[in-house]
Amino acid sequence: MNHKEAIAAGKTSLGIEFGSTRIKAVLIGEDNAPLASGSHEWENQYENGVWTYSLDAIWNGLQDCYKNLAEDVKNQYGEDLTVIGSIGFSAMMHGYMAFDKNGELLVPFRTWRNTITEAAAKKLTEEFHYNIPERWSIAHLYQAILNKEEHVKDVTFFTTLAGYIHWKMTGEKVLGVGDASGMFPIDSKTKDYDASMIEKFDALTAPCGYSWKLRDILPKALCAGENAGTLTEEGAKLLDVSGRLKPGIPLCPPEGDAGTGMAATNSVAVRTGNVSAGTSVFAMIVLEKELKGVHQAIDLVTTPTGDLVAMVHCNNCTSDLNAWVGLFKEFAESFGVEVDMNKLFSVLYNKALEGDSDCGGLLAYNYFSGESITGFDEGRPLFARSVEGNFNLANFMRVHLFTALGALKNGLDILLKEEKVNIDKIYGHGGLFKTPVVGQRIMAAAMNTPVSVMETAGEGGAWGIAVLASYMKNKAQGESLSDYLNDKVFGGENGVTENPDPSDVKGFDEFLKRYNAGLPIERAAVETLK
Repeated sequence: MNHKEAIAAGKTSLGIEFGSTRIKAVLIGEDNAPLASGSHEWENQYENGVWTYSLDAIWNGLQDCYKNLAEDVKNQYGEDLTVIGSIGFSAMMHGYMAFDKNGELLVPFRTWRNTITEAAAKKLTEEFHYNIPERWSIAHLYQAILNKEEHVKDVTFFTTLAGYIHWKMTGEKVLGVGDASGMFPIDSKTKDYDASMIEKFDALTAPCGYSWKLRDILPKALCAGENAGTLTEEGAKLLDVSGRLKPGIPLCPPEGDAGTGMAATNSVAVRTGNVSAGTSVFAMIVLEKELKGVHQAIDLVTTPTGDLVAMVHCNNCTSDLNAWVGLFKEFAESFGVEVDMNKLFSVLYNKALEGDSDCGGLLAYNYFSGESITGFDEGRPLFARSVEGNFNLANFMRVHLFTALGALKNGLDILLKEEKVNIDKIYGHGGLFKTPVVGQRIMAAAMNTPVSVMETAGEGGAWGIAVLASYMKNKAQGESLSDYLNDKVFGGENGVTENPDPSDVKGFDEFLKRYNAGLPIERAAVETLK
């Protein structure tokens, strides 16, 4: 069956993901290869002290994104998009969308970006003996309770952005277990919310006299592969304002961007993980067992099948590195040299491999914004060196590549050195890995683990949720998600792998000692450079 016939017959799966700056749709065939795509750019708003997206922005963005996808299908294949085999929605995790008994939004959507829940997160972490980050949905709900917000008594349902979209498409108040794990802790044995922590929360809030109990207002958690409802007539009209799309299409559980990233990089199996390195950086590692301690630097979420995942998230990665590359571009252009940015990145990145293993004693911080792992609410990018440092271009580039992963390595060292977590392979994706070999070498040094990059890594989360929708519809009886990804999606592809070089590993450890010892320099910069 060719692509045109597959589209006409509905032998396709559609994934739509709401990122922080772009909504993207990807249509795939039964071989899981992309057929068409569409997108819509959008931005959050800061209103009354809250980062939010309006309901109008959500629906206008979704409809425009879908319209662009349908136009791409029409232009490429001459087909109107009327039937689709399966659909999945995903979005930024966490945040707070609370609704009353009439389905009305009680307060504007509070996104993951808000840091207004410090008191709630601290109290819940103490009560649960489990790290509850500020961006988690339960922290937002409990902070609203601590603030004595009037709306809380009227809550009958609260969810994430992906859960909200899915509810409006199907009428089902459900959530993929990976996205649910960013609302409230999940018990990986039951693949459901942790029952003992729900009891603790209900006991904590009992004096408030609310008519609801926590489980009553949480979406039901579902694992990848489960049917999560079908597209209603109302949902079809909301998605496709042209009216061509027919209802009755099955939907997979809505997932968060962490889960779709795992699917898109084939890192859902135990002892695998992935690192996304761009403007920010985060690492996710699928655990064999629970961690012994509670660590503020480590978030615990799950795979789309409910296996426990340790996540280290840092706000800063390549922004300062890119700024320095931009400076070198300006320097070259001052001499009348026309600069190809891809070549410039390649030359400068590869130069870093010629440097001393520990960056020659140089020091840099890439903090465009605060970094919670090292205790900063604000950041100031800076470069420092002693007069004895080996100051040359190779070490200068190397130190900026190392520091892009400095905060991340602090978090990873908790997992790898304190908790003795075992990792067989890490998959890298994002801008840091666009230049072949270099980003992988640096990441392998930071983690002392082989790092692989696959061609499909650039497809992103919209492709990842499309694959999860395809898995729900096309999996064989008893076929696990890991097996489906290995056999049906990636076809045994392992990508290009870089193994850690012992000299690089030793050098990164030496650099990290200097990095941590120098944090007072960064503190002074924050305090003096207003």
